[in-house]
Amino acid sequence: MSGDLQANYSGVYENRLGFGKRPALILVDFVQAYFDPACDLYAGVDAALASAIRVRDAARANGVPVIYTNVVYHKNALNGGRFYQKAKPLRHFLEGSPMGAWPEGLDVSDDELVVSKQYPSAFFGTSLAPTLTVWGIDTLLITGLTTSGCVRATCLDACCHGFIPIVVREACGDRHQAPHLANLFDMNAKYADVVGENEAISYIASDKVV
Repeated sequence: MSGDLQANYSGVYENRLGFGKRPALILVDFVQAYFDPACDLYAGVDAALASAIRVRDAARANGVPVIYTNVVYHKNALNGGRFYQKAKPLRHFLEGSPMGAWPEGLDVSDDELVVSKQYPSAFFGTSLAPTLTVWGIDTLLITGLTTSGCVRATCLDACCHGFIPIVVREACGDRHQAPHLANLFDMNAKYADVVGENEAISYIASDKVV
């Protein structure tokens, strides 16, 4: 089929899940590699980090659990698998690499959870799903890098595990606008609600959250 994109999807993929009552916030892979111009993973995503921090601060202020992810491989990449073989820039995430550190401005509290992973989704091969279930979480607010990679994979798995995925538009970033916008569009059509930063913060601070 051809024609205008919005018209093509209208009436087919425009349903909204809505917010649940028990959210958690996840910041996916905000690590130094994406902020260092000398690194080949550099993506110029400072605005996405700033947005995610504003959402994170609202979550902290309202008692919403905050989770961070990073990618960490054995120093010899023994646990890298096919993902590591395919995506050569993942060499920056070998254990101890400065590119895997949190970037300037992102402070991680001792009472916030860090999930270290080896694959795109924050759920694959980790204990995230049962942890959220035990916490009574029904909604996962998703921010992070990159939109077309680990954010999308986390969004899809959140949906598959029965959580309501809410992707915060301004708090996600990619190395190019084309995959960024295409994946936001597709996630919103099929798996998640993509919302603006202000809407996400208003929800966090609302009486909908228990």
